Amino acid sequence: MIKHYFATALLAIASFGSAAAMAQDKPVTFRFGHTLPATDSQNIAAKEFAKRVEARTNGQIKVRVFPNGTLGNDGSLVTGVRSGTIDIGVTGNPFLTGISPNLNVLDLPYLFDDEAQAFQVLDGPIGRGLLDDLDNYGLKGLAFWDIGFRSFTNNKKPVTKAADMDGLKVRTTPNPAHIKAFELLGANPQPMAFGEVYTALESGAIDGQENPPTLILSSKMYEVQKYLSLTRHAYTAGLVFMNKRKFDKLTPEHQQIMLEEALAAANYQRELNAKHQEEALAELRQHGVQITTNPDVESIRKVVKGPVHAEFTEKYGDTVLKAIQGQP
Repeated sequence: MIKHYFATALLAIASFGSAAAMAQDKPVTFRFGHTLPATDSQNIAAKEFAKRVEARTNGQIKVRVFPNGTLGNDGSLVTGVRSGTIDIGVTGNPFLTGISPNLNVLDLPYLFDDEAQAFQVLDGPIGRGLLDDLDNYGLKGLAFWDIGFRSFTNNKKPVTKAADMDGLKVRTTPNPAHIKAFELLGANPQPMAFGEVYTALESGAIDGQENPPTLILSSKMYEVQKYLSLTRHAYTAGLVFMNKRKFDKLTPEHQQIMLEEALAAANYQRELNAKHQEEALAELRQHGVQITTNPDVESIRKVVKGPVHAEFTEKYGDTVLKAIQGQP
């Protein structure tokens, strides 16, 4: 059950200098892995994070960034960071919900009205409480980065309304909310790691997928997809997490720097994504993608929002959901 997330949020600042932290007697180098292309804003933000952490710690902490699934797919990153074979990772929130069920709330369809509301929740007490819950599972949540509002691409037809989804084979994340939403729409959801999506689209194993336009562009999905519909049906955060044992071994000052710079990099990445949204759409059009800019979102919302939110509440309660819905 979801519980104590406000309490953990209120204790977050005080916990930075916990008694578990030990003096750091020599420089360390951390490996930071993710699955997105080197050209994506996530990699740019990760490199900026690495640069600023090294500068602020006077070289005591160095961070090497490995993009494009070099250290493994999304699931492997989570497993690797938990075990300590990888030090830091960032992946879409859905890939951590199997570990920390509280995080499932963030993937509900039509939860957030816009980016500003999402960022307010993620950077505030609710988000900090969700991150701190990872302490129970061998991970230290550093910050929420930005993947963005998901929109739908496919190779079969323009999607202008809910009924157009019927029968399409769609790659989703493994999050139950994403899977349930597409089932309700009559589609055939196929959960898989991000690194497998391009090949599955190219081979015809799946018809479509859903991601923000900036990521669709950076991953070159325009080469294997014909139609994009701006459904913005769910927001996905990128969660930056670290092996907790290694975090706890840092000095309190260095722990604080890691947390501060992870959040600073989040803001930097969000700015990059906001700046490039319209540019990404224009470039996708240049590559021949047909874009439906104003689909009948209400027809999709009516099918998925009520049932998926209700299923979440039945499993986990409504405390966090009501707190998010109460945000201005």
